[in-house]
Amino acid sequence: MIQANPDLTIHPSAPRSSESIPQIPVHPAGSRARVLLASVFGPYAQDDEFGSRALNPMELYHNQVTRTQGPFSLRMFHRSWGLMLIQANIEAPCTVLDFPTRDRFIEELKTRRYDVIGITGITPNLLKVREMCRLARQHQPHARIVVGGHVANIPNLARQVDADHVVKGDGVAWFRRYLGEPADRPIRHPLIQSGLGTRSAGMTVRDEPGDVAATVIPSVGCPLGCNFCSTSAMFGGKGRFINFYETGDELFHVMCQLEKRMQVQSFFMMDENFLLHKKRALRLLDLMQEHDKAWSLYVFSSANVLKTYSIEQLLGLGISWVWMGLEGKDSQYAKLHGIDAHALVKELQSHGIRILGSTIIGLEDHTPQNIGDVIDYAASYDTDFHQFMLYTPIPGTPLHAELTAKGQMKDPGEFDPADVHGQLIFNYRHPHIRDGQEGEYMLQAFQRDMTLNGPSTVRIVRTTLAGWKRHKNHPDPRVRRRVAWEARELATTYSALVGAARRYYRRDAVLGPKMAALLAELHEEFGWKSRVSSFFGGLYVIRRIRAEEKRLAAGWTYEPPTFYERNAPCRDNPAAALAQSAAPLSRVAAVRSVTPPLVPAQPTAAAAQPV
Repeated sequence: MIQANPDLTIHPSAPRSSESIPQIPVHPAGSRARVLLASVFGPYAQDDEFGSRALNPMELYHNQVTRTQGPFSLRMFHRSWGLMLIQANIEAPCTVLDFPTRDRFIEELKTRRYDVIGITGITPNLLKVREMCRLARQHQPHARIVVGGHVANIPNLARQVDADHVVKGDGVAWFRRYLGEPADRPIRHPLIQSGLGTRSAGMTVRDEPGDVAATVIPSVGCPLGCNFCSTSAMFGGKGRFINFYETGDELFHVMCQLEKRMQVQSFFMMDENFLLHKKRALRLLDLMQEHDKAWSLYVFSSANVLKTYSIEQLLGLGISWVWMGLEGKDSQYAKLHGIDAHALVKELQSHGIRILGSTIIGLEDHTPQNIGDVIDYAASYDTDFHQFMLYTPIPGTPLHAELTAKGQMKDPGEFDPADVHGQLIFNYRHPHIRDGQEGEYMLQAFQRDMTLNGPSTVRIVRTTLAGWKRHKNHPDPRVRRRVAWEARELATTYSALVGAARRYYRRDAVLGPKMAALLAELHEEFGWKSRVSSFFGGLYVIRRIRAEEKRLAAGWTYEPPTFYERNAPCRDNPAAALAQSAAPLSRVAAVRSVTPPLVPAQPTAAAAQPV
């Protein structure tokens, strides 16, 4: 859940000048305007006329990372963080409706009057965005309709949906200007749980305070700007980004507040290449050492940037999970040039740093003749997780412009935009791969990785155990504490999982011995506790796995709960939002928001101490 936090206020590093934000008219009601922000409606994990696809559920890991891992697949939902960030940073009465059903969205339109209705989505959601705009216009014809998110990259979107404004880039600054508020006012960081409803092996993982990482959003945009990156395109192209936290002091202060308010010691850094900002990262390391913080950080980073840090620096920063691009042996992308990526992955894993590798299928040089080698090469990394995505020219990206100029883009009538989600079809004419072969190659890639390397959740156990064994006696007590915290369930829960996996794969010639070897290593390290947990706990887990397997075979799917949240102006002035709906909701989450005191843009070391 997300809550606006009065202690998490920071000045953006780059002022949002009038040059960077198009001039727009101010809404007549200004900050008195009643605002509704909504994500596209569900259900999601089904094929329907509005563009939902069973192959593209609202589960990032399951639909593009652990897709073929069956009952072992890692499944979780992530909130619409952009909507929460906007809500926390405007003074107008604002309601967020996240993951509604179509009926729930209609009910909200019928029972409350809004002046501004904002809708966010990605490009495959075009039909849902169009339908939500139609419904908003039908039920609240007086309201101004705003569309944002990645769907805004579609050229001439305003001609395809009935919206008054299409917003690309920084939604916080745009809404502030639209509501007559200062666009460069300091940013309030919301309290964000990185995931919810986490499930694997037939069991839902507990999400008590401290069990789930807090999300930190240091920046938006991307400084690198690969030609296929829709995030770069949305924020103005290569090299365009906005740092919310320019210095390590600013970042440390916010993380201390999150630690206190959310009782966490792990942080998911939602930044396209967090470690690229080395001065900030090393200052954060200094402050973590000075204040004895044994935090875990989960980051995105490119291989070439990772190589600029020593292992001791990475360990000191608490880097314990890295999402990195592994596009292929002969990749054109500079982030892999001159890097022995296989050696880098193995080195990081040997220190307990879990790797999520990302490989693109369908690059220009991929052919039916070499695609098997491409897939084998990706699987040979044996990363803890491996994402596979089709090489896809998303509207607004340089790749889309390039292929349009070459006449390689398919005509709109040749495909359904809802199917262009990176897992099924090309929206252009590939020079070598045709007739829908790309979908088959994607499936082959996931299956190859799974049959060679096994379930990702078990690979996590392997890497975590390696880090524990190597650093349990590390000279830095912060590193020891952090490694011990990450390894706290190796002897119990993780031993039970591996025990169940050994039973599940006992007849598999490749994975059976791997599961047995890992279990023996756990027994050697943790003795009787691991043996008891793997036997009795393993029996329980294997039953849950089998039950989950049957549910999935019968067509079971997972959907996120609906969130309904109102900010402080709504509660202080109930007439602004009328009354809460009497209709049953999947989940209702209240938001606490007050006008926060401003935190200095560059806190002193004293100011950065936890409160």
